[in-house]
Formats: sequence, structure tokens, C-alpha cells
Amino acid sequence: MVASLPVNLETRLGSAEVDGLKVRPGRPLELTDQLQREVSDLKKKRNAVILAHNYQVAEIQEMADYVGDSLGLSYQASKTSADVILFCGVHFMAETAKIVNPSRRVLIPDIHAGCSLADSCDAEELAKYREAHPNHYVIAYINCTAAVKAQCDIICTSGNAVKVVENAPKDRPILFLPDENLGQWVMEKTGRQMELWRGACHVHLMFTNASLQKLKEQSPGAVVVAHPECVRSIRLLADHVCSTEGMVKFCKENPAPAFIIVTESGMLHRLRREIPNKKFIPGPTDICACNDCGFMKMNTLEKVHHALQTLSPEVIVEESIRQKALLPIQRMLALTT
Repeated sequence: MVASLPVNLETRLGSAEVDGLKVRPGRPLELTDQLQREVSDLKKKRNAVILAHNYQVAEIQEMADYVGDSLGLSYQASKTSADVILFCGVHFMAETAKIVNPSRRVLIPDIHAGCSLADSCDAEELAKYREAHPNHYVIAYINCTAAVKAQCDIICTSGNAVKVVENAPKDRPILFLPDENLGQWVMEKTGRQMELWRGACHVHLMFTNASLQKLKEQSPGAVVVAHPECVRSIRLLADHVCSTEGMVKFCKENPAPAFIIVTESGMLHRLRREIPNKKFIPGPTDICACNDCGFMKMNTLEKVHHALQTLSPEVIVEESIRQKALLPIQRMLALTT
């Protein structure tokens, strides 16, 4: 019998509901501990592996089996014997896990956890573009839907985008999608001209030159590390631009005692856990001293519990789409691993 949420715990979680599931911010510590224990029991009974993206809340990161970026987590899951993959991230990430692990059941805590960047590239619009530009070599950033991946020549991540573009056919024009800012950064690095899809991550657009410049002045000696999804004015202020996994490596190896991290706030928790002897300062916006992704934060410990208890919401990718989407991922891995 699967463990259920105790009545006393359910009552004390409060009156707010999301899809019928009670959720209350500021949950007492003892209730968090109880939920985490029950999730651990459910995980064993379901033979599940819990994946948490770097941008997830701390209590989910702390009980996940693996924390990292979306593609790395999907392949990490493939190395396990789990029957169920619970991907604590946004929808396109869970789709990627299903593309890579077709025989596993893939769940997501909140089916509505979307992505402004992935949503900025519509599969039907891309199909029309490809029909009008049949000779274009299409490079898709991993942050896109399965239906978009299925139409692309090759996938890239923020960590290997430069290498993928450098190795793209020299005799074909390139369309890079969906992130315009990442595409601009790659063009600066490679000198390759590309047509850029007009997409962006709303979180990384919130960082401003003025707010970052002010924080730099208040934090002398702190090294600025920014994600390439940020706009160019932010990248120019940064000492280093890299992926989230690149941030972990860079901050471990760099001797600086303090870093300003210009990406979604969840990344700070992972850095502080893995590098406790250094100081990590969240990159600010004009509105606040940190920057949260509302989609990422839709996942909660209560929803993790509910997903393992009910084996839902499940992420389904049509098999014909899955097979087509897997090919450009495999081409990327053949090039970069």
C-alpha cells in the first residue's frame, strides 16, 4: 500500500489549493521533514529516481537523487534501473527525459510548469520556416519542445553551443533557435553568422545593466558569472559567461572568495551546498535582489509527494515525435562527447 498524506498533515498545510492539492508556503520544519520521509518511502515503493534542475527550490534539491541541468539529468536517469522518473523542472525537460528514456514512466510535479523560452518557438511556425528555407541548417537549444526538436538538424546546450556551431556545415545558412541572446553570444564567440529566432527566457531578461553595476560597486572583488541567456549588456559586465554546470566548475576552480551569480536564484543553493567556503551573491533585478522563475517554483514538495503517490501527471511524447527528436540529440552527443 502506498503511503498517503496523513490527515493531520493535510489539514495543517493550509487552504491554498493547486489542482486540488493543498499547498502552503512557509511550511513548519517538522512538516517538511515528514513530507521528505514519505517521499523517500514512496520513491522506494515506486522504484523511482528523482531529478531536480538547478533552479528548483532548496527542499526539492536536497532530497533529489541528482541535481543538474536538463540534458545531463535525463542521461543520468538512463544509467539507473528506475521504472519511474520524476523530473522536478519544467515541461520541456520532462519531455527530454522521455525522449531519452522511452521505456520509463516520466512524471512532473506540476504539468503546468512551462517555459517562456520553449513557448517562444511554435512547432507549426518552425515547420513553415523550414518549408520556406529548405537549405537552412537548424540548430536548436535544448530548451525547446519535443515537437521543435523533431524538426531540427542538431541540438545544443549552453555548454556546448559554441562547439556545435563551429562544426556546422560551412556551405549552409544557419537558423539558431529559440534563444536570441544565447545565439548572439555564440556568434560573438565563433564569428559564424546565423539567423536567430526571436525568443528569450523571461527570467534572464529581468537582469539589468544598472542593477548589476550597482551591485558590483557594493561588492568589491566579487567575480561576476552570468548565463549566456542574459542580454549582451549583462554579458559585457560579467567576468565569465557559462552554463549552469559551467558555473559550478568555474566557481570551484577560481580562487576568488565571492561571486555574483547572474541566473535564476535556485542555482545559488547548489553552489552554496557544493562550495560552502565561498560567498555567492544573487544577481539583482531592478525589482528585487534575486530572480525567481515562477514556472520552476510551481513544483513543491507537496506536488512531488502527490506525483509519486498517484503516478501523475505523466509526460507523454508521441513515438513518431520522440524518434525524430532523439536523432538531433544523438548527433550532438556524437560531436561533443
